[in-house]
Amino acid sequence: MQVLKSNKAQFEYDIHALVKAFYPAWELKILTPESVVKDRKVRETVPVMELEFSETEVKFTIYNSLHNVENVYLWQNTDLVEPSEYKDRFKQFLYSSLQKETGRLLPWGNLTGIRPTKIAMTMMERGEREQTIGAFLREKHFVSEEKIALGIEIAKRERKILSSLHYENGYSLYIGIPFCPTTCLYCSFTSYPINVWKERVADYLTALEQEIEAVAQMYQDKILDTVYIGGGTPSSLSPSELDRLITKLKVSFDFNTVQEFTVEAGRADSITEEKLIVLLHHGVTRISVNPQTMKQETLKLIGRQHTVEQVEEAFRLARKVGFDNINMDIILGLPGETSEDVRGTIEAIQVLGPDSLTVHSLAVKRASGLQKWIAENGVTAYNNTEETMEIAAAGARAMNMVPYYLYRQKNMSGNFENVGYSVEGKYGIYNILIMEEKQTIVACGAGSISKRVYPDGRIERSENVKDVSQYIARIGEMIERKRVLLED
Repeated sequence: MQVLKSNKAQFEYDIHALVKAFYPAWELKILTPESVVKDRKVRETVPVMELEFSETEVKFTIYNSLHNVENVYLWQNTDLVEPSEYKDRFKQFLYSSLQKETGRLLPWGNLTGIRPTKIAMTMMERGEREQTIGAFLREKHFVSEEKIALGIEIAKRERKILSSLHYENGYSLYIGIPFCPTTCLYCSFTSYPINVWKERVADYLTALEQEIEAVAQMYQDKILDTVYIGGGTPSSLSPSELDRLITKLKVSFDFNTVQEFTVEAGRADSITEEKLIVLLHHGVTRISVNPQTMKQETLKLIGRQHTVEQVEEAFRLARKVGFDNINMDIILGLPGETSEDVRGTIEAIQVLGPDSLTVHSLAVKRASGLQKWIAENGVTAYNNTEETMEIAAAGARAMNMVPYYLYRQKNMSGNFENVGYSVEGKYGIYNILIMEEKQTIVACGAGSISKRVYPDGRIERSENVKDVSQYIARIGEMIERKRVLLED
């Protein structure tokens, strides 16, 4: 464990994110006066860095392995910047100090806790020119020229894609299915082994139907723009269970206004022709067949109990059934994968020819099994590079795809980003909405989070409990939480 000691409790999230971006292998803890009282283990750990805030100065000290002072960086706040500017100026100082210390430049500079395209889109909506947006990202946040261009390109495309949606009088609907065949090594989402919970799936659907009915009543005068069934792995449900769920959705909501109906079919070991026919029969317009990698050894390592051949078979089956909008997900930076492995994955996907490709940079989540794997095996999971990102981007371009949405996560391999690529007209509208927070999203199911977006840009949230048993037992409480959030 590495400890950064601070004499003041402020900006801990941004400090942690920036330091971890430069030192991804660290298990970093921020020690503040408040945490000294709470955490004895951290309190007794010798810090590797120290921040000292005063009214006119910030002192950033780097210690060596013997706890001798290695380097000291100072920000003389002699002009006493306004409180509204102080955080930005501090992040500029911390980033510059870490950049000098390591000799590294981060592709997204000092951006933490914010979606880059949201900055660009907000400035566009204010009438700012692209040159002004670029200068802002470059000078204030140290973003690279390549990422500036990418962020602006995607923001322009997002605005066009979302132009037909109903922001103020509309909403999107998310349905969460918290079951999977197995839990993947990197996963931190709410998911439970379907074999263990098989006898309680009917109870879960009964509770979910109650929540669906309540939402339909609350928002009967609103326009439903998109519907997304995710998880977990929705296709871990049986054909009859999928039919039951979607039938309930169709009788509860007006689908005449729905522009996109997505089901994240997901893993090849849960996809069958009968399930695909059910989805197509109910008017699902977009599905995902997600391999994450096309290297068999990696699939086994990350806990996916299917073969590369099964992925190819599931994709071709979806085409045969009649789906003309199929997405595939891959993850860059998986344990032990090289540039050649990524190239092999991209080449295999090009043969299949999906309509969209979502390229994820591995993000190590505290709740995932990957965190333990790294502790036991080292940090080879952080093997994402500019080369692998470009291999994926070039592969997407070769399939006539363009980038249409982008987001970043904490502890992301290589400090890169997740990018969605698509051919014209096959964009995932919901994916953009969940990132840009332009429209209210009502989420039903265990572990789901609803977000109400107000006309003034304010956002309020309501969370459902993650535990399936608790969700079933407390469904009345979940519905009441939504009523408080959604009803004026």
